[in-house]
Amino acid sequence: MKISDMNWMQVEAYLKHDDRAIVPLGSTEQHAYLSLSVDSILAERVAVEAAEPLGVPVFPVLSYGITPYFSAYPGTINLRVETYLRLVRDMLDSLAQSGFRRILLVNGHGGNVPANTFAIEWMAEHGDVRVKYHEWWHAPQTWAKVQQIDPVASHASWMENFPWTRLPGIEMPSEQKIVPDRTGKTRLVGNEMRTFIGDGNFNGYYQRADAEMLAIWQAAVAETRQLIEEDWD
Repeated sequence: MKISDMNWMQVEAYLKHDDRAIVPLGSTEQHAYLSLSVDSILAERVAVEAAEPLGVPVFPVLSYGITPYFSAYPGTINLRVETYLRLVRDMLDSLAQSGFRRILLVNGHGGNVPANTFAIEWMAEHGDVRVKYHEWWHAPQTWAKVQQIDPVASHASWMENFPWTRLPGIEMPSEQKIVPDRTGKTRLVGNEMRTFIGDGNFNGYYQRADAEMLAIWQAAVAETRQLIEEDWD
C-alpha cells in the first residue's frame, strides 16, 4: 500500500503490529525514447506491487539521483553525492523516529549505489534498525531472466521498455544498437557522453515483446517481495 493513501493515525496503528517500510529510489535522466522518469516509475511500481499483498507501506519515490554523466541531455537532474546522501540520511532518520525498524530501499538507478554503503554506515549508528538495499533490475533472479531473453541489454534499451515507461506517439528504432566497448577507459561525462552514446541507448534492441517484459516484471516483483518477507535478522 502507498503511504500517500494513509494518514498519520493509520501509520501509528500499523506500527503497533509491523515495523517494515519501503522507500523507492529513482532518478530523472535521459532514457533515449523512453520517459525521463523510467528509473522512478519502475522502482516505485515494483515496490508497490511487491508490498501490496503484505500490507507494507511504500513511501513516494525519491525521484532525483546521482547522474552527472547525463548532464548534457535536457531534462536530466543531477544531485551531488553529498546532497543525495544527506537526503537519504534524513529519510532514514525520520523513518526510525516514526518507529520503522525494517526498511527496504528499492533502487532503480545505478548511479545511486553510494546509498548502499551509506545505509551500512547509518546502521552502525542505529543498532536497532535494519536496512536492505535492493537494485531490483540487477537482482539475481531478475537479471537471469533478462539474460535468458537477450544478453545484449543496457541503459535505455529494451530491458527498460515496459508499457508504463513508454511515451504515447513515440516510435522506437527497430535495430539492435551496439556501442563500442570502453571497459577500462575513463568514464565519459556531459557533452563527451552525449557525443559517444548519441540517443542514450547504451546497447541492445529498443523494444521487445510485451510477453517477455511481463516475464521479467513478474520475476522482479517476486524477488522484491521475498526480500520484504525474509531474512531481516
